[in-house]
Amino acid sequence: MTLRIPELLLPAGSLARMRAAFDFGADAVYAGQPRYSLRARNNEFRLEQIAQGIAEAHARGKRFFVTSNLIAHNDKVRTYLRDLAPVVALRPDALIMADAGLIMLVREEMERGRWPEVPIHLSVQANTTNWAAVKFWQRAGVSRIILSRELSLEEIAQIRDACPDVELEVFVHGALCIAYSGRCLLSGYFNRRDPNQGTCTNACRWGYRTHAAGETDAGDVQPLGAVGCGAGCRSAAGADGEGEAGRLGADFDFAREQAQAEAQWEPAPSTTGDGRRHPLADRVWLLEEASRPGELMPVMEDEHGTYILNSRDLRAVEYVERLVRIGVDSLKIEGRTKSAYYVARTAQVYRRAIDEAVAGRPFDPSLLAELDGLSNRGYTSGLLERRPAQDYQNYASGHSAPTRSQYVGDVVGVRADGWAEVETKNRFAVGDRLEVIHPRGNRIVTLAAMQDAEGRAIEVAAGNPLRVWVPLEGPADGALLARLL
Repeated sequence: MTLRIPELLLPAGSLARMRAAFDFGADAVYAGQPRYSLRARNNEFRLEQIAQGIAEAHARGKRFFVTSNLIAHNDKVRTYLRDLAPVVALRPDALIMADAGLIMLVREEMERGRWPEVPIHLSVQANTTNWAAVKFWQRAGVSRIILSRELSLEEIAQIRDACPDVELEVFVHGALCIAYSGRCLLSGYFNRRDPNQGTCTNACRWGYRTHAAGETDAGDVQPLGAVGCGAGCRSAAGADGEGEAGRLGADFDFAREQAQAEAQWEPAPSTTGDGRRHPLADRVWLLEEASRPGELMPVMEDEHGTYILNSRDLRAVEYVERLVRIGVDSLKIEGRTKSAYYVARTAQVYRRAIDEAVAGRPFDPSLLAELDGLSNRGYTSGLLERRPAQDYQNYASGHSAPTRSQYVGDVVGVRADGWAEVETKNRFAVGDRLEVIHPRGNRIVTLAAMQDAEGRAIEVAAGNPLRVWVPLEGPADGALLARLL
């Protein structure tokens, strides 16, 4: 059987990141339309940059998609066609959209001949989870469906079998939202910044304390004392002698608590994975965000889980071969706010995974280690395979951290003697082992010397922003440098 080569689709938060994606193996990129994408706060693309990006992509034989996937309120419907018309005139390779009403309006403009035909790709925000929905959107004029992140490999295969004549796209790497297909309300609830309008503050990643609470006869939520609040709770007496709200201490161990609960209780099973429901899940809890002590916010957990805890990051490189065999048309990486290093590293790794899968070669486990060089919150394959519920979330920290290597600089020029000029991003020193990440192949070198911008010998590059010179044998122009940890 001849396998179809899926498109490798990378994020582009800027022209520089777009170029890095293409240099390291991407077939296409997606960038946000100003005001109408879900990265409105962190988007360097305006109409001029979109025009330049489309021109550069087409000159390289690549594709450029414009993301316009907000869930629109009336005010933005009023201005939408006016603002999108000049974007469509630039002939991007597709529009990524989520709002059914906006899709209808755009299709009407195209069908009446007022706009040129541009393919529409249905955003993951539209929550497409079954073959019937795929057929519905296909009849509405959508040429590609970006499937919901909540689907398993088996469900994706079933949709492919039922819908053989429509393009399917699947996310394989990047941050996971704790809400269904990213349709989150947390940031709007806590900060009046609506994620579905492109202004998410990532409130799910913040540090929280959890306080046990209960409802009064009047229906008000109030903190409870420590009695009965669980093994992880602690309390202190207030001035009136009453116990303050029980708090989940730093030593709270979810797996231990769940195991103890399963041994003593007969809770209903969790619908996520094969985990059992924790008995404390039915209690009301109050959250205290680290930067706002004393401000308690109620939160409920239902049988599906708690939706305000930090998800691990998606990594599905080991499932690329399966997705290729299923016949998925596009493999997508999340991260329009990430660095050029992230874009280059993920493009390079997933390019290799796709090429090796199509060639029939077995999966190379070293690709997992290479992705460990990126800052991450711990990895999960999400819902592609069913796992116990706690495997999806990182209970320890909301921050990203690398475990294999750290991005330390960009090579911005090379002298005739082979020394490379590096714009530093993080600290590194003579004697460090550096990985040179280059489109023509990576290599590891031990740094033997270093010079400052004036050519004086130095031992340490203290961090960003500096320009230093280092000897790098072999291809180096345009390379990225990572210090092995």
